[in-house]
Amino acid sequence: MLRRAGLLSLPFIACAAATLGAQGAARGSVPAAPTLIVLVTIDQFRADYLDRYGFQLRGGLARLMRGGAWFTSAHHDHAITETAPGHATLLSGRFPRSTGITMNSVGVADAASPLVAGGIGSGASPKRFAGTTLVDWLRTKDARSRVLSVSVKDRGAILPVGQSRGQVYWYSPDGRFVTSRYYRDSLPHWVDAFNDRHLPQHHAGRAWVPLLPDSAYHEQDSVMVETGGIEVAFPHVLPADSGLAASAVRGTPFIDEVTTAFALQGVQALALGAGPQTDVLAVSFSATDYVGHGFGPDSREMHDQVLRDDRTIGVLIDSLYRLRDSSRIVIVLTSDHGVGTIPELAAASTTPRAMRVSLYGLMPAVRARLRAAKVDTAAVTLDQQIVTIDRVAFRNAPASADSIVDWFAALARVVPGVRRVDRFRTLVGDSLRDPVARRWNHQLPPQSRAELVVTLDSLSTWGGNVASHGSAYDHDSHVPLIFYGAGVRPGRIGEFVRTVDIAPTLAALAGVAPGERLDGIVLRRALR
Repeated sequence: MLRRAGLLSLPFIACAAATLGAQGAARGSVPAAPTLIVLVTIDQFRADYLDRYGFQLRGGLARLMRGGAWFTSAHHDHAITETAPGHATLLSGRFPRSTGITMNSVGVADAASPLVAGGIGSGASPKRFAGTTLVDWLRTKDARSRVLSVSVKDRGAILPVGQSRGQVYWYSPDGRFVTSRYYRDSLPHWVDAFNDRHLPQHHAGRAWVPLLPDSAYHEQDSVMVETGGIEVAFPHVLPADSGLAASAVRGTPFIDEVTTAFALQGVQALALGAGPQTDVLAVSFSATDYVGHGFGPDSREMHDQVLRDDRTIGVLIDSLYRLRDSSRIVIVLTSDHGVGTIPELAAASTTPRAMRVSLYGLMPAVRARLRAAKVDTAAVTLDQQIVTIDRVAFRNAPASADSIVDWFAALARVVPGVRRVDRFRTLVGDSLRDPVARRWNHQLPPQSRAELVVTLDSLSTWGGNVASHGSAYDHDSHVPLIFYGAGVRPGRIGEFVRTVDIAPTLAALAGVAPGERLDGIVLRRALR
C-alpha cells in the first residue's frame, strides 16, 4: 500500500539502488553506470497507439517494444494532464503538488528571462519549478555530467531538467532553435551553425502524404469536424513561402525530423555521452500534440503520425548507437499526457453525452453577488476547472466566503458535462477507491488556495481545441513507458506504475541517490 501511495522515502530508494549494486558485486559483475541517459517524450502520445498500430511499426518504437522493459499500465497520476505538469514529473520523480508546475498557465513564462538572439516568443525559465531532478543528482556524484534538452515547446525543453542550467533549447516560429537568458547570453556556435542550415524553411511547399498505401489505413480521411473543417484530408501542403513554412511545419511530422537533427548535432558538438560521467539527453517531440489537437486520436493523420514517430525515433537511436557505445546507453520512452476522442465524434457512444464545457458563463452572476455583498469582484477567480478565493476580502463583508463557494458549487454542478465539484480541502488523502480524488491530491499542494476543483464527465472537454486533454481519466493519463538498454531487463509488465517512477529508476541504473524525498519508486522489474 505504501508503494502505490508514493510514500516510500529517499533512504528506501537509495537502499534499493545499493542492494542492486551489492547483488551485482556478489556475482562479480557490477554493471558500469551508463554514459548517456536518453529521455524520449512524445507529446500527447496515448499508450494504446503502440498496440493499435504495432503490427505496422518497423523502426524505433518497434525496437523499444521488442527489447525493452515495457510497462503497459503507466499513468500520469495527477488530475490536470497537460504538457507542463506532465513534463515536470518525468525526471523529478515528484507529482505536480511538489514540483510547483500544476498547470500550463503556471509553467515556464518569465518576462525576466527573455529569449536570446531575437527569437519569437515570450521569455521562459524554470523559476516556478521547485526541487531537483535527475540532472542535479548526477552532478552531485560527478560535476562533469552534462545535459542537452530539446523540444519545439519551451516547456517541453525546460521542465524535464528543472532548474538545472545546461544546454536547453526550443523552437522559434522563425525557424531557429533558441534559448533564454536564464541559460546563457548568446547562442553557442553549434546552434548558430545548425540554424544557418535553414532546415525548416526547406520544407516550403512540401506535402505531408501518408507513408503507406490507402489500404493500410482504416480511418476515414474526410471527417469534417477535424481542424474545424479546414483541410481535413490528405495531402496537407505547407506554404510555398519559406517564412510561413517555418511556422506551419510545427503541425506536421517534419518538425520532429528537424528536432532529431538538432539533437544529434548537439550530441556531437557537446561530446554528450562520451564518458566517463553520465550525461542526459532529453528530446521531446511535439508534432503529435499538434496533430492530435487538430485531427484527434482516431484520425488517419494520427495513424500516419505514429508511423512517422516510429521512423524518427529509429533514426535517433541508430544515430546515437553509431556515435556512442550502445552498451552504455539507457533509453526511456514516455509521453506527457494522452488525449480524448473529439467530443462531437464520441457523443453518440457516450453516456452522459460528451460535450464541450465552460464555467466562465457563471462568472457575471458571481461578480454581481460579490458587488451586492460589497466584496471586491476579484476575490473569486476561475481558472478553467479551479476556483480560488481571497478570504481576506470577506473579512468585513456580510456574506461569508464559504457561502459564496457553496453557491458557486451548486451552480457548477448543474452545468451539462460536469461530473463532480469538490471542495479541495476535503480531498486530502490518497484513496485507491477514488482515483479522481487521489489525482487531485497529487495535483495541488495542501496549502493551495483552491477552494473548488471541477471534474467533467469522461470525454467532455474544456477549451477550444478540436480534441483535447487535461482530465483525471485514463484516456488522458495512460501513456507508454519503456526502459531500454544498459542494465534493463526486457519484458512486458502489466503492473500499475506512474511517470514519477521514471526518475528513481534511472537514478538506480546510474548508481546515484536522489537529492530529496520522491513520490516515485524504483521499478525493480525493469532492472537486470
